[in-house]
Amino acid sequence: MTKHRVAALAGVAVLVAACSGPPQQSGPAPTPFPEAAATSSGAAPEGSFSVVATGDVLIHPALTEQAEADGKGKIDYRPLLAGIKPLISGADLGICHLETPLAKQGGPYSGYPSFSAPPEIADAIKDTGYDTCSTSSNHTIDQGAEGVTRTLDKLDNAGIKHTGSARSAAEAAKPLILDVNGVKVAQVSYSFGFNGIKVPAGKPWLANQIDVEDVLAAARKAKQAGAQVVIASLHWGVEYQHDPTAEQRSQAKKILASDDVDLIVGHHAHVVQPFEKIGGKWVAYGLGNSVARHSEPKGDTEEGAAARFRFVRDGDRWKVDKAEYIPTLIKLDAPIRLIDLSTSPKSAQVTKALQDTDKNILSLDADKSGLTRPGR
Repeated sequence: MTKHRVAALAGVAVLVAACSGPPQQSGPAPTPFPEAAATSSGAAPEGSFSVVATGDVLIHPALTEQAEADGKGKIDYRPLLAGIKPLISGADLGICHLETPLAKQGGPYSGYPSFSAPPEIADAIKDTGYDTCSTSSNHTIDQGAEGVTRTLDKLDNAGIKHTGSARSAAEAAKPLILDVNGVKVAQVSYSFGFNGIKVPAGKPWLANQIDVEDVLAAARKAKQAGAQVVIASLHWGVEYQHDPTAEQRSQAKKILASDDVDLIVGHHAHVVQPFEKIGGKWVAYGLGNSVARHSEPKGDTEEGAAARFRFVRDGDRWKVDKAEYIPTLIKLDAPIRLIDLSTSPKSAQVTKALQDTDKNILSLDADKSGLTRPGR
């Protein structure tokens, strides 16, 4: 991977990079990953790397209408995501969760309950700085095997790695391992189910369904293939519920008890859920929506979070030595925009969103285990 630690340049390189894309949100320069406070020298520990993961990319029709307006007739989602570009591109590894299958160029497109999103979203995801996307969700097979193939073909075309669904048994069997600053990092992706849609006969590899033993087997296989760090992306929980379920917490404990999994990032609830440190490892139960426009916005469905972790070497292993959450907000007043609340000017809306996110993410006392937020 050729991405370097942009944020470590104290915002200078971030601002330069931002000038090359769509207009950024106003406000102070993005808060860099906390290398600045990491050591007395102000530099990150040698050999460390940063990971930023965000929530559901859920393309409702209203977002496409906004993208068409921004593209002056062409579909361009880049302005929608521009507010988090410095945050994502500033990480050594940017992880997105693409919840919806992609349509062919020109459509037809559809929203809930059976999604088929414009493929241009993949180009915007790449432009924003993401390196890889988890693709296993309850909507993965909304458009059948053809939808999975279109989605993965487009991600390949855009230069984005992916895991969670596959076009063949051979593809499903091969672990996704990325080179992050010389460290081999694997990602696995699983969903609780597919909204009652059955995986086509003879294609059990089409999309991954959560079973703890299957998750652990995939992580073990990745480690055996050379991965030094394994990140599990899990689509789980109950929609619109901030508290993780007993099943989520049980599964997290079992998965993190294994030496083969180093971090869990969760999705699906469309609202933020807490972080928790279990046995020295982190789980972010739910990061809320990254981008979405529900037909009936609930307020908290527009409040999301980016999870930011720094990994450092610990003997012959790797561990997280710094964990942060960065609240985000989907501003629905035209033009619809996703913004990074750590860089946004003060307002009543920003203050409320920060308070809401703090309350929900820290409901299991993750701050007492070292979780921080820029500016808090």
